Formats: sequence, structure tokens, C-alpha cells
Amino acid sequence: MPRAIALFSGGLDSTLAILTMLRQGVEVTAVTFLNHFGCEISDRSSCSKDPFSAAEKFGFEVKLSHLSEKFLEIVKNPRYGHGKNMNPCIDCRILMLKEARELMRMIGADFIITGEVLGQRPMSQRKNTFPMIDKQAMLKGLVLRPLSAKLLDITVPEQNGLVKRDELYDINGRSRKPQMALAREFGLTDYPAPAGGCLLTEPNYAFRLKELLTYTSDPGFKDINLLRSGRHFRFSPECKIIVGRHEKENETLLSIADADDCILRVEGYGSPITLIRGKRTEEALAVAASLCARYSDAKHLQAIDVAVSVKDNSFYLKAPPADSEVLDKYRIEMKATADASS
Repeated sequence: MPRAIALFSGGLDSTLAILTMLRQGVEVTAVTFLNHFGCEISDRSSCSKDPFSAAEKFGFEVKLSHLSEKFLEIVKNPRYGHGKNMNPCIDCRILMLKEARELMRMIGADFIITGEVLGQRPMSQRKNTFPMIDKQAMLKGLVLRPLSAKLLDITVPEQNGLVKRDELYDINGRSRKPQMALAREFGLTDYPAPAGGCLLTEPNYAFRLKELLTYTSDPGFKDINLLRSGRHFRFSPECKIIVGRHEKENETLLSIADADDCILRVEGYGSPITLIRGKRTEEALAVAASLCARYSDAKHLQAIDVAVSVKDNSFYLKAPPADSEVLDKYRIEMKATADASS
């Protein structure tokens, strides 16, 4: 029986690619690569549907592989450049294929499949880009893209009779209608809504990441993870202030905070958790307290007692709510999309 490794995001396209191979009698082992910038598998509420229900329903194996450190390096210095924002799509695809190649070798698989669709992504999913990516991953002729295969050069598994080319597809472009029709044919009803998935394609997130890398050449996991939550303020090159926007973000900030981080809140009122990371000064504390007051339910008061805790030390700072000038001075935000209601 032919055997394939599938790059599996849990989305519609990669699921359809797998089902296409299963229908041809190919044994498929799917691999999902995790990094700091995608939909976290551990938090399935962040996806509209359970991304792995198809694996359970159709009976294929899914392996998880974390590429965080390797992936961060290509985000910082991609050989083939970034997309519109901070997304190193070509380098990302090469990295994943190289990792899949190792898994293919380990289990004795014959080829690799992906759910890529010709013309769906402007940077990495072009007819002249696919061969270059495969060559750089040392997989020339061994990557089959079932959804667009009839529009692409014939691959080794097709030449060797492991896959029937006439049972593959010729999907092209950004429309999802062909895939949705194919999903109905396969009986696939539970899949995530179409979405970019990668945070690096989101302008505001990419802006925050670029700003972080400006001041921290080797950010830790927590620094990266914090980019998803709260309002971010740069007090100094060595100090950031992060203010939660709602209860869930407050919980996230508390769960990520280090023992050395300073935590502020307004007691007795609805209040954001405010986090100071890095070098603290009296001025930084004063600014953080005013920001905490600004976004609390006590913002109508002229001066507010803000509770401050760091390690085993707790005290109060009296601070006025921050005005617009303070927000404009410190907030890390794309000015063109700034929230006028701040």
C-alpha cells in the first residue's frame, strides 16, 4: 500500500487533500506543525470548529511537531523575504517540508501531500514557486498537491502509478466554492471557516512583533505569547507595559506573568490587569498606574489608588487616569488603524 505524509493544518484544504488520497487507497500519516503564530491546538475554542474532528471521523493519524525555535529564526531573517506583513511564507513552507521529509524517511513513506491550491496565496502558491520550494526542501517531484495537481507538473508518485492523476483535481484561485462542493461529496461537514490562521499576516500583530524584535533580538516564549493579548505600551527600550482589555485577557496576563513582573489593578472597581515587563523605574510605575486607572471603571475619578504587587511586595500608588497624550506617546499601534475610542 502506498504511504504518504500530509501537511495538516486542520483546515478544509489540507483535509480534502488527505481524503483524496485515502479514497485512492493511500495510507496517510498527517503532521501538524505548531509555532508561536498559529491556531493553538490546546485552545480549540480559538477555532470555529474542532480542527481534528476529520481525523477522528475518517480514521487517519495526526502527529504534532513544534517548530517554535526554528520558525522564529526564519521570521527574523527569511531567505525569501516577508509577505505583506511579517509572514515568511516561502521559507515557512520549505521548513515544514524539510521536517516532513525526515518523517517520511523515518516511517518509510513514499511521498508528501499538501492542501495547497494554485493561486490561493500570492507569495507561496504560484506555479513557478512550487518547484523551487520542493527543490529547496530536497523533495523534487515528491510533493503532491492533490487539489491542483492537474494544473501542475506530474509528480513521481503519479509516474510510478501510486496515485491516479485522473482522480486528482484542477482547483485554482481564491474561491472556496470548489472545495466546499468537494467537502459535501466526501461527507465532510465539520471544518473551520476559511481564515488566514497565521498571525503574521495580521497587520497589527505583525507591527507588534516587528516592534518587539527592534528592542529584543532574542525574545522568549512569553514575550511572543503576550503579543496576542492586551494593549501594549513601550515605556523604554527595556520596559513594556501591557493592559488587559477584558476578563479573558486579564486571566491570560496573570497566567503568563513571571515572578519578577509587576502587576497592577484597581481594587473595588472593574479593572484591567496591567503588567510591567522589564526594567522598572518610578516613572514607569507611575505611567503604568495611570494606564491601569484609565482603563478601569474608576476612570471618572481625578485620582485613583492603584494596587501594585511584585514578588512578595505590595503597595498602592495614587494616580490620575492617563490622558490621550500619554496614550499617544507610549502605545504600540499602527497609527492608521488606531482606535479613536481609546
